[in-house]
Amino acid sequence: MNRGSKDGVAEAAAVVCDRLAGRKPGIAIVLGSGLGRFTERIQDAVVIPDAEIPGFPLPTVEGHRGELVAGRLAGREVIVQSGRFHLYEGHEAATAALPVRVFARLGVQTLVVTNAAGGIRRTFSAGTLMLIADHINFMFRNPLIGPVAESESRFPDMSAAYDRELRVIATAVARELGIGLEEGVYAAVLGPSYETPAEIRMLERLGADAVGMSTVPEVIVARALDIRCVGVSTITNPAAGMSVNALHHGEVIEIANRVGRQLGDLIEGIVARA
Repeated sequence: MNRGSKDGVAEAAAVVCDRLAGRKPGIAIVLGSGLGRFTERIQDAVVIPDAEIPGFPLPTVEGHRGELVAGRLAGREVIVQSGRFHLYEGHEAATAALPVRVFARLGVQTLVVTNAAGGIRRTFSAGTLMLIADHINFMFRNPLIGPVAESESRFPDMSAAYDRELRVIATAVARELGIGLEEGVYAAVLGPSYETPAEIRMLERLGADAVGMSTVPEVIVARALDIRCVGVSTITNPAAGMSVNALHHGEVIEIANRVGRQLGDLIEGIVARA
């Protein structure tokens, strides 16, 4: 089965819909590395392991549980993807975006994406939260390649991929909660190797403020489906060449866990007003 095909999406959506037993989530949240505990905030939760959903591969990366969790958050019906699918694991871009296509079949209209990222902007330190204003696709992969999928635009407008109104809401929530929130451009690369100092200097000159290995395929499909998007990056480390320290995934998980409560509070506030 082609995981990004019409039949593949329909089969996965049918299984998830059946497990939801009448729940109608309007907001989907994709959790990045180290944010698995966020699902403890979900009330009246239904947990659907990825292994039980047709076409959903099992995550292989530390910090990604591999399940969907549906329930109520801040008085809203939500569905949370705890464990995303990365291209560097060997998946196609369409597979990385498969959950978003499933969410659209369920009636989701708003997508909240989070990720762990390396800081390119020189004023960023580990633990900074960055509201994504725009992105650069240096994965050189696009999940829309191929026949036009049901309900999707052939040429979606990406001039405001990250919804302006939702960004205003996120900024207001952060201010009210006393959470520091920067805003910047996220560059997505294929990975899994970390970038070289020369590559980081290139990305900096091209206008990127942070770099990571996810998010963009999901947002592209969401926009093709007219789903509003808002995204937040946790800056877990200075990017290569910005620090004398070597880069390692353990640091990513450690910092993501450290700021997980703040980010969770921010997401909950966004959901309440979205």
